[in-house]
Amino acid sequence: MKNTKFYLQVAMLLLPAFLSAQNVIPEPTQYRPAKGQFVLTVAETKAFEAQDVLPGRVVQYVTSGSTLMDADEAYHLKITPDSVFIQSATATGAFRGKETLKQLLRSGKGTAKACVINDAPRYAWRGFMLDESRHFFGKKKVKQLLDIMASLRLNVFHWHLTDEPGWRIEIKKYPLLTQIGAKGNWHDPDAPATFYTQDDIKEIVAYAAARHIMVVPEFDMPGHATAACRAYPELSGGGEGRWKDFTFHPCKEETFRFISDVLDELITLFPSPYIHIGGDEVHFGNQEWFTDPQIQQFIKDKQLMNETGLEQYFVRRVADIIAAKGKTMIGWDEIVDAGVSPDKAVVMWWRHDRRYQLLKALESGYRVIMTPRRPMYGDFVQYSTHNVGRYWDGYNPIEDVFSFPRSIEHLFKGYESQIMGMQYSLWTERVADVKRLDFMVFPRLIALAEAAWTPAGRKDYSRFMRRLPFFLHWLDTKDIYYFDPFAPERRPEPTAPEKEDVLQNG
Repeated sequence: MKNTKFYLQVAMLLLPAFLSAQNVIPEPTQYRPAKGQFVLTVAETKAFEAQDVLPGRVVQYVTSGSTLMDADEAYHLKITPDSVFIQSATATGAFRGKETLKQLLRSGKGTAKACVINDAPRYAWRGFMLDESRHFFGKKKVKQLLDIMASLRLNVFHWHLTDEPGWRIEIKKYPLLTQIGAKGNWHDPDAPATFYTQDDIKEIVAYAAARHIMVVPEFDMPGHATAACRAYPELSGGGEGRWKDFTFHPCKEETFRFISDVLDELITLFPSPYIHIGGDEVHFGNQEWFTDPQIQQFIKDKQLMNETGLEQYFVRRVADIIAAKGKTMIGWDEIVDAGVSPDKAVVMWWRHDRRYQLLKALESGYRVIMTPRRPMYGDFVQYSTHNVGRYWDGYNPIEDVFSFPRSIEHLFKGYESQIMGMQYSLWTERVADVKRLDFMVFPRLIALAEAAWTPAGRKDYSRFMRRLPFFLHWLDTKDIYYFDPFAPERRPEPTAPEKEDVLQNG
């Protein structure tokens, strides 16, 4: 009986830290309720929500040498009936605390229950990738997505701006990239050119930075380079049929001058320490590498063994170019085999069916960001009655996104320090408008936010689903056409363009 009483007392002491934090997503690391509630006037609530004006009774301060948890984004939030205190060792942490307060007041319609929150993220990289090469969505939509990411305490916007259908960023030294390369999209090769000017890019990067979100551009190479090679055919490495002009020419010095020049302009636009180079699926369009006399002689001269060795040479050389410019390269998990120094590269693990590639990356010393097709690709079907989207021995429901990475945690045991975080990635072949974009992103991105922030032992799917409606209601005010998991038939699945494509379900 004495032991039982002791354990009950300990349980009662610990219980407050594990209570659900009102209606906040992602759920904080630690939440303790207190007595009373904090109430804003209608005017204060509107100013805080719409204009980010802190009410007079809310005190936010950054203190160096803080005793808070050792994390850049950690914060302490204390709500009393009279005032609110947000404390952090960094401006980013203070911003995260402010967003948590906004959610509490939003769900309470200007009222927040008194409490104490101590919070810090599970992972440093909590990302969302948007592919705008296949279909283009524009500044207004991107800014709206950044606003929602900020509320969810997501901190990386991975921007896929170049690929086969279109080149979407102005490069002043190479104007044909946008005059020619920006024409067309996945389903309509004759669509008018759409792209971001450099002023657009600066505006969006600044908008993201104000929300403490890092923007990481992706400049795809040596494959997925069709739009660039369409604009500058002398850079093309060939390819046949569907894959014509798919790769850059891997041996010409002209190719590497072009890459270096483009990188110089990207670096002036994106202060991120990272540049993503793709590096995947080169074999789809390297058919001419096997027959081109110049390429074959280059392989022999450089003792590269074969065409795969040439691909790996290309990746290593680009990694060196990027490192010389003071940046770190990110690539899809194919780059693990290229022999790039782990000091110069970060790996995005995407091939869920190749778990050994994740292990190989970790064993080789690379830092890794997890974004496996299942469950982290947003172009996959998300519900059993849906028909549009990819399907690979199953689909990607919100439950699977939320529970990740539990199913693979055993694979990186002992390598936890090399796991930078996780990301939800949306490829847009079958996503041509903002309605379908919303439907494929939400609510799965909300689940990703909690999966990436909240400690593993604190995550609870049923508790998450009880809080989710409050966030969805906020999305309603923004006219977001999300999939409703509570009433699946309420919002019909949006249509998408059709096109014969061998990779539609790949």
